[in-house]
Amino acid sequence: MSKKRPVAIDLFAGAGGLTLGFEQAGFDVLASVEYDAVHAAVHEFNFPQTATVCADVSRLTSERLRAAAAEGWARHGRKGRLSEIDAIFGGPPCQGFSFIGKRLVDDHRNQLVFHFLRVIAEIQPKYFVMENVPGMLAGGHSGILQALIREFRDIGYNMVLPVQVLNAAEYGVPQARRRLFLLGARADQPLPQYPAATCRPPQKNAKAPVRDPELPLQFDALPTGPTVWDAIGDLPDLDSFDELWETDEVTLTAAQLRSLERASSAYAATLRHPEADPNDLSHPRSWEPNVLTSSARTEHTALSVARFSDTEPGETEPVSRFYRLDPRGLCNTLRAGTGSERGAYTSPRPIHPKLPRVISVREAARLHSFPDWFRLHRTKWHGFRQVGNSVPPLLARAVARQIVAALGAKPERPEGAISLGDPRLLSYRMSEGALHFGVDPSEVPAPRQRHVDGSA
Repeated sequence: MSKKRPVAIDLFAGAGGLTLGFEQAGFDVLASVEYDAVHAAVHEFNFPQTATVCADVSRLTSERLRAAAAEGWARHGRKGRLSEIDAIFGGPPCQGFSFIGKRLVDDHRNQLVFHFLRVIAEIQPKYFVMENVPGMLAGGHSGILQALIREFRDIGYNMVLPVQVLNAAEYGVPQARRRLFLLGARADQPLPQYPAATCRPPQKNAKAPVRDPELPLQFDALPTGPTVWDAIGDLPDLDSFDELWETDEVTLTAAQLRSLERASSAYAATLRHPEADPNDLSHPRSWEPNVLTSSARTEHTALSVARFSDTEPGETEPVSRFYRLDPRGLCNTLRAGTGSERGAYTSPRPIHPKLPRVISVREAARLHSFPDWFRLHRTKWHGFRQVGNSVPPLLARAVARQIVAALGAKPERPEGAISLGDPRLLSYRMSEGALHFGVDPSEVPAPRQRHVDGSA
């Protein structure tokens, strides 16, 4: 087996959940493509060795992707050619397939999956991974999926069939989140396999029956996965930091840091110290563990606080319809809300399991399996949108490790920490992001049009 790290490209990258999972599995991600300039800026901050392209994939040329990959090779201190790309992965926007909303078969966003195919046809990587929502298997959308599979075969790719839907909670993520994955291999490459579950998910609600009857019996032999409290129980009470009304970060005292470290579960400890996870082969990052980030406070009315307090863990608050997390259970699926073209509504955020407030962006990131060095946009709206739109890195890692195995690679964790990007990238508005990437503002999403109330 080769110890050289395989290389990949991320399409529809968002803030980088798939990118991070593939990096953790041992890939060097050379280039990423993201249409939303705010997401692209955050991606650039977290992945400084990856060439981030802010572009609409439907307008992306192979020449531009070739140039970005070459830049990525250089940033990683490596040499290579685009013909040597081991994998291309990505999740084309899923609103057209989602069970939430109108699910229109002729939604123009559905055509982006065929632009994903076009890029595969032009670049001819050894493998591809396409991620989407389970709704792609249902109704008229199943016809789109079958047409896509036929066209992949026509360009020389075999696929692992039947297509499977994976639940992140079965791969060590304390959140119930189901995603569809289509795995393909060039005809001259062996097919990968779907990853086997690594843990038995806890119940979403600890009041539920002891055993979930929907889980196959073989799950009983697996260790139980992390809970909500395993993910966020060590984080300090944000209400004790007045500065978090004005900023999203605060420096912890030595005593506060010791308290956090002592309270960390095994799951939280690997998010704070990825080097302790033998299966995390990502490039180490240089960061400040004593700085709590992505933790801006949310102001609630006294009435909202009272309603949140009266809601039992595992129940839904009847007015806001916010779900109160059960500390011994799983988080419900974290969603992104609507984009600016649909009013910029923030999706309902869960209520903290023990405090009368909604969770913070950092707490959402923990529940999604993002490590603490990973930064989200400084605003709560964009930060939650970036978490909700992303694939949990641990789920992405499980899939990516199957591609590594099919490649016959044995990558190692790189030595030496890399610095994160310019902090200004975390505060960009859409227009500033477009300027940074040299993009015509008319080619990126419109600015946010309106806000939701303070309780969201």
